[in-house]
Amino acid sequence: MTDNTDMTQLDIRRKRLVYRANYRGFKEADMILGGFAKAHIDALSDAELTMFEDLLGAKDHDIYAWVNGTLPVPANYDTPLFARICAFDPKVV
Repeated sequence: MTDNTDMTQLDIRRKRLVYRANYRGFKEADMILGGFAKAHIDALSDAELTMFEDLLGAKDHDIYAWVNGTLPVPANYDTPLFARICAFDPKVV
């Protein structure tokens, strides 16, 4: 039987990111970011985890506007990871 002491730092980081992505306070952002995190967090590289973590520091309404194209994506967030988030369909999860 495995307990929480056997979790690696990477596992803990991933769990924290999933939690942060799911409980943003803006339902649309929760669905997009949380759904993406639940579906893909285990496959993200360390660099992608850092990019995702940075993105979670942005304001929800800005992220939503970038995803739906009503505001241009700032260069520091305009990454292949963000393109994958934009292409993610939360209804599929």
